[in-house]
Amino acid sequence: MIKLKKNLYKVNSEKRLLSLVAEVKGFNEQNKYENIKLVDEKILAIYLNSQEVLTAMTICDYPEYLAAGFLHNQNILKKLDEIESIDYDEELSAVVVRTKEETLFEQKNIKRIKTSGCALGTIFGDMFNKLTPIPKTNRTQFKLSHIRQLVKEINMAPSLYLEAGAIHGSVLCSSSKPLVYMEDVGRHNAVDKVSGWMLIEKIEPEDKILYTTGRLTSEMVLKAVSMKIPVLVSRSGFTRLAVDLAKQFNLTMVGRFKGKRFSCVSRKTRILFDK
Repeated sequence: MIKLKKNLYKVNSEKRLLSLVAEVKGFNEQNKYENIKLVDEKILAIYLNSQEVLTAMTICDYPEYLAAGFLHNQNILKKLDEIESIDYDEELSAVVVRTKEETLFEQKNIKRIKTSGCALGTIFGDMFNKLTPIPKTNRTQFKLSHIRQLVKEINMAPSLYLEAGAIHGSVLCSSSKPLVYMEDVGRHNAVDKVSGWMLIEKIEPEDKILYTTGRLTSEMVLKAVSMKIPVLVSRSGFTRLAVDLAKQFNLTMVGRFKGKRFSCVSRKTRILFDK
């Protein structure tokens, strides 16, 4: 059984935020002492059955979602019913995902590729072969006015970023509201937490938007495609490879979203330009 605390991830409560923030003494521009708020990084080892898959730097708030989402986004796990249990040992700082049957990862040595990301910025060499484009039959449209309202809501929501900075956020949204807000020191970690939440809570992706505060690199595109989310939005920019992959995999990708300005580089047909 996968035992997780329900309904805690939907709201960044003040109590939760404070539990993840520490303070240090520092000097300001006036040469005066001040308390500086910051987030804490921790080492988390992710195991798949008896094998260690990855060691990540993370704030370790939702390790079960992070582990499940990482394995799902790497296409090592496809469905929830493949998982037998997920166990987190806080003292050892390790999370173990146990499956009902041996996985492809354990059956062969998979080549790893270092990417431009941070923390979980690693993709496996045969990941491309397992990905399929977002179906062209998915013609769900999202009103631009609704996307702008979502971004505004996200920017005003209580967050670790507003408390301490030095962190990335990823938000899964429907057409009308944010559904879950995950944060971590690496933008990939935050996306993987969203993926794990979707997998474990059985959330359908076809009519969803994924918003991220981080830059849109090739791996971010591949993660969105792996999650089968049709629209990826960021306040940051893109890399050339990310744009090429978004077009190849039929993903609507919007970046540099600040105020009324943005740039859509692929599949703009999913955006309804209302007034």
